[in-house]
Amino acid sequence: MSDPIKHECGIAMIRLLKPLDYYLDKYGSALWGFNKLFLLMEKQHNRGQDGAGVAVMKQDMPPGEPYIFRERSIKADSLNRIFRKLSKDLDRQIKKGRVYPEFPATLKKYFDFSGEAMLGHLRYGTFGGYSLRSCHPYYRKSNWPGKNLVLAGNFNLTNTPELNQALIQMGQHPIFESDTQTLLEKIGYYLDREHDRMFEIIAGEEKDPRVVAARIAAELDIGEVVQKASRSWDGGYALVGMVGTGDAFAFRDPQGIRPCHYLHNEEVFAVASERAPLMTAFDVYQEEVQEVEPGTVMRLAKSGELHKTVFATSDQRSSCSFERIYFSRGNDPDIYQERKALGGSLAARLIKAAGGDFRKAVFGFIPNTAETAYYGLMDELRRIRREQVKQGILKASQNGNLDEETLDNLIMEGWPRGEKVAIKDIKLRTFISQESGRNDLVSHVYDISYGTVGPDDALVCIDDSIVRGTTLKRSILKILSRFHPRKIIIASTAPQIRYPDCYGIDMSELGKFIAFEAAIDLWRERGNEAFLGEVYQRCIAEVKKPLGEMRNCVQDIYEPFTAEELSARITQLVKPRLDHWDGEVELIFQDIKSLHRSLPKHRGDWYFTGNYPTPGGYKVVNNAYINFYEKQSGRSY
Repeated sequence: MSDPIKHECGIAMIRLLKPLDYYLDKYGSALWGFNKLFLLMEKQHNRGQDGAGVAVMKQDMPPGEPYIFRERSIKADSLNRIFRKLSKDLDRQIKKGRVYPEFPATLKKYFDFSGEAMLGHLRYGTFGGYSLRSCHPYYRKSNWPGKNLVLAGNFNLTNTPELNQALIQMGQHPIFESDTQTLLEKIGYYLDREHDRMFEIIAGEEKDPRVVAARIAAELDIGEVVQKASRSWDGGYALVGMVGTGDAFAFRDPQGIRPCHYLHNEEVFAVASERAPLMTAFDVYQEEVQEVEPGTVMRLAKSGELHKTVFATSDQRSSCSFERIYFSRGNDPDIYQERKALGGSLAARLIKAAGGDFRKAVFGFIPNTAETAYYGLMDELRRIRREQVKQGILKASQNGNLDEETLDNLIMEGWPRGEKVAIKDIKLRTFISQESGRNDLVSHVYDISYGTVGPDDALVCIDDSIVRGTTLKRSILKILSRFHPRKIIIASTAPQIRYPDCYGIDMSELGKFIAFEAAIDLWRERGNEAFLGEVYQRCIAEVKKPLGEMRNCVQDIYEPFTAEELSARITQLVKPRLDHWDGEVELIFQDIKSLHRSLPKHRGDWYFTGNYPTPGGYKVVNNAYINFYEKQSGRSY
C-alpha cells in the first residue's frame, strides 16, 4: 500500500496445559510460555506500533498473594521495551537469590510474569487515542476471583455511545475513554450478575465458602456471559481474555469481520489474530491451526477442557478482504496464493494498457508489500506468452513457415520483462515522519534502479491499493518519471476504495478517498453540484431511521459513473505537473468479480461496494457524507 494506512490491532494469548516443570524438562525453560508470547507478538508487529501490553495469570496462588499482573507501554519500540524490562526484573530476582530458573516454583513465586495463562496486545490507536490508559490489556479487579476480568481485542464498534448509555441505565458510571472500556464494563456487568446468581444458588447447597468458590470457578461459563453482553454490539471484533477463576477465552464477531485463529494440543492453547505467527512460534503445520468460528466463544477451562459456545449467528460471512490484500503477513500459505491471484487477474488489462508488446514493457512493483502480487502477475504474463508462442508455432506449422528463424523469434524474444524498478528508503521515511510539510523530501522516499527502463518502454507497477493518492502524486509518479518512459501504468490489486471503514481500519473520512474526490469532481464538471446537496439531505433523513432500515445514500454519488470513468479522473487528479516529463499515466484498479474470485472465503468488501455487514455501517457511511458536506473532520462513529 503506497498510502500509509494504520489498521487493526494484534492479539495473542497462551494458556499452558501442563505444569511449569514439564516445559523445563522438555524445552529447557519454565518460561517457555513467556518466551512464546513474546515471539507470537513479535511475529504480529505489523498490526500495531502505537503501544503494547501483556498480562499474566497465575493459578492456585495462596490467599493474600497477587495472581494477575499487567505491563503496558506506549513508548517507541514498546514491545521490546516491555520484554526488556521484564527480563531485567527477572535478572534482579535471580541476583537476589530468590529465583532459581531450574526450580519453577521460585519463578512462579517471585517473578510476576511466570504463570499458566498470559495474553498480549499490539495497539494501533483509534477511538481511545494514544494514552497509556487506552492501551490493552484492560483489567477489571475484584476480591472475588470470578469477577476479575482481563481483556484485549482487535475491534471497532459503531455504537459505542449507545452502549455507554445502556451502562448508565444499568446504574453504572462508565468512563468514556475507549470502546474497549465499554466492552470491559459490559462483559464485567454480566460477569458480576452471573457470579452473584451462582453464589446464591450454590451457597444454598454448600456450607463451606471455599467449596462454593471452587464450584463457581468450575461451573461459571464465560460463553453465556458473552452471549448476554454482546446482544447490542455492532461492529467487527476479535477478543481474548482471562477470568480470575483460571478460564481463558477468545471470541469473534458473528460476521467474521476480524480475524482470529487458535492452536490447541496437549501442551498449549494459543490464540492470535493471524495463522502464520502461530505456525512459526509453535513450529506446527497449517492444519493444526484453526480459525475461531464467527459468533463463537472458545473457553479453555481451568481444568484444561476446551468448550465452544455459539453466542450469535449471522446470515452472511463478511471476513475483511483488506486483511488478505494488505494487512496480514504475506507468509500465510493461503494469503500468499490469494495475493498472487490478485496480481494475476490484472494481467490481461495491463497487457492491453501497455500496448500489447512485451518487448516494449517493463513490469515492477511498488511498494514492497506488493511483491507477492507482482509474482502472480509475472506468472500469468508468462502463461499468456507461452500460449502466444504455442499458437504462433501451430500457425507457422500449418502455413509451412516453421523454420529456425521463426522459432527464434517466437521462443527467444518477447518475454515479459520484470525489474526491481523502485527502492524504498526506510530511514528517509522515518525522518520525514518527524517533520511535516517537506514535500520535496517526500518525493524522494523511493529511489529507482537507473537504466532498467528505456524511453520506448511502458512502465507497469503493481500496488496493493490506492486510498488517498497522496503518495502517488507526491512521490511515486515523480520518482518513476525519472526513467522517462513513454507511459506509466499503476495497477492496484484492490478495487477503488469508495466508502469508509468502521470496523478497525483507519479509513473513516470520506473526503480523503481519491475515488470519492474523483466522483465529486465529475459531478461539479457536469455543472450539477446541487445534486451533492440533495444527497446530503438524503443522508440526514436516513440517519434518523432505526438501525436496520437505513440504506447507503453515498452510493448515489457513484451510480452514474463507470469504474473506467472514475479511474480516468483519478489519474488526472494524481498526475503531477513535471517540467522534465509529460508522458501518459494510467491507473487500473481491480474489479469486484476478480476480487471475489481471488478471495473466495473473504468477501467483506464494504469499502469497495458500500454493502456493509452490520446495520451500524450504514449509519456510519451516511454520517461520513454529512461530515464531508459540512466540512467537519474526524471519524463518523
